[in-house]
Amino acid sequence: MPKIYSEEFKASALELLDSGMTQKQVCEDLGISKSALQMWVSKDRAHHHGVEPAEDAAGRADQSKMLKRIRELEQENEILRRATAYLSQANLKVGQARPK
Repeated sequence: MPKIYSEEFKASALELLDSGMTQKQVCEDLGISKSALQMWVSKDRAHHHGVEPAEDAAGRADQSKMLKRIRELEQENEILRRATAYLSQANLKVGQARPK
């Protein structure tokens, strides 16, 4: 029979992950299975993006694809943000140097 963990316990496990611990360390320290922790992480990611976790396997697969695409788009946006900042700084430096 699967163990039932409180929401506070799950939140503390997720906080440990956020603090930099590996999933393996968290599982060993708290005495939980890796599959349970991974399920909590996936549900937390879904809630973070405003999605209710699906109950069926097909729905979970779709949500997994969707969340992966969201992460890719967030990474692309960050790259574009950094490139824009770099290019605007480079443009300012070029504009400051005027020949006499």
